Amino acid sequence: MNPSPVSVPSADTLPRLTLAFEPLPQFRQSALEESPERANSRGKRIGIFIVAYNALTTLRNVLKRITPEVWRNVEQVVVFDDASSDATYELAVGIQAMTDLPKLRVLKHPRNLGYGGNQKAGYRYFIDQGFDIVVLLHGDGQYAPELLSHMYAPLVRGEADAVFGSRMMKDFGGPLKGGMPLYKYVGNRILTAFENRALGLHLTEFHSGYRAYNVHALAQIRLDKLTNDFHFDTEIIIKLHHQNFRILEVPIPTFYGDEICRVNGLKYAKAIVRAVQRYKETSRAVRSHPEYEEYFVPYAIKRSRYSSHHYASQLIGTGQRVLEIGCSDGAFGSELVSAGNSVTGVDCEPRVPAVAGYESVTPADLEQGLGPLSRRSDGVFDRILLLDRLEHLKEPGPLLEDCRRLLGARGKLIVSVPNTVNLTVRLMVLFGIFRYSDRGLLDWSHLRFYTRRTIRELLRKYGYRITGCRYTVIPVERVISMRPEGIPLRVSDRLLRILTAAAPGLFAYEIVLVAER
Repeated sequence: MNPSPVSVPSADTLPRLTLAFEPLPQFRQSALEESPERANSRGKRIGIFIVAYNALTTLRNVLKRITPEVWRNVEQVVVFDDASSDATYELAVGIQAMTDLPKLRVLKHPRNLGYGGNQKAGYRYFIDQGFDIVVLLHGDGQYAPELLSHMYAPLVRGEADAVFGSRMMKDFGGPLKGGMPLYKYVGNRILTAFENRALGLHLTEFHSGYRAYNVHALAQIRLDKLTNDFHFDTEIIIKLHHQNFRILEVPIPTFYGDEICRVNGLKYAKAIVRAVQRYKETSRAVRSHPEYEEYFVPYAIKRSRYSSHHYASQLIGTGQRVLEIGCSDGAFGSELVSAGNSVTGVDCEPRVPAVAGYESVTPADLEQGLGPLSRRSDGVFDRILLLDRLEHLKEPGPLLEDCRRLLGARGKLIVSVPNTVNLTVRLMVLFGIFRYSDRGLLDWSHLRFYTRRTIRELLRKYGYRITGCRYTVIPVERVISMRPEGIPLRVSDRLLRILTAAAPGLFAYEIVLVAER
């Protein structure tokens, strides 16, 4: 819901007062005093975004602590009142009406949007207004307005896409000296360590609300489905990191006064862990969660040993004429090109970029066969890939017939299908569960279900001779976060490989068949 600008009394009917600069004592006679060079906007459109909820006793002092140099260089200071139950809004309107601050704006939401919801509305405002930089400042005075230029200067210089104020850096004596309760300090450190390890980051603090962003970077991030709660700050870090934006930390002091803390610590910690887990599940293509759904790749390349892509790479080798059916975004085909193969792609909706290096890419309704490709001369391909495709077709016959005609005399068709009677599915059925998911053996888009016997029968029916068989192992890395080259995954894969070889019908995750005409 978009807030509306406030109508204030005419400047001709009210005396105009100045809002004197009143920094906290520790900022008055120190090296932290503002410098014109640091505060210089260098032509950038900078906005200060003040989130306020029941900030009646603190908001005026927050505005008075903004340095004159910052007031001169920023374009707007916007107070977003989140439907406060006290007179925060009326106070802000009064300050706007009575003081000589033409850059001050006051907006109010008709209903409370929550901490994250208020931020989403504010960032949308600055994106729509075409700003270059926005700095998030809290109306309760917990973060130092005196340091606003420290926050936006790295963005002005082009050194980062996001700047976070960190209370854990020791430049101001550290968080405990600033009055942070010990239990909050310990909780902050534990959560930050967990998030750094899970995401591969090295931040000193994830949970500071003092933030500055390049607005053009924010515009490239989907914010609409992020939480409206307090862990919004963590979710936006996750998205910045995933999209490879540069994050920089600057030291800030810690202030703890008599402001009301509205965060339930245990609930917040649980939400943080859940946010990270949901991101990891989405990015590893285990299941898609709405706040990160743009990062979900239904048919991502399987990097582990004994996977269908691992076997396909081995079976193709180099110097082959390859037809990749279901090329999607070209991720796997581009690797085959790099290995020295000539690759032609076909898909219902191909999204292969030019840099992938394909010979050609053709759209086709695979239910009807290969479309325009079926008119090419016989025997033009050495390898034809049908990885994870047959289970999505109502009738695979036309496609298999076209493939057989285009396959060279000694060419090989490489097919992979899920093993529907894998142990995990059998256990689910045993306990009365048959639940579809975003990917995996019971992908909701699967129309056919195969076993070792039925996929062999299908290929023989359409004129193929089976010349090879491989079985993939259960992809534990989809459930447990492990690096493909890491020792834990290699050990688990070898163990699963032994079990799969001993009882493929029970343990095989996918069946990979090699067939010739």
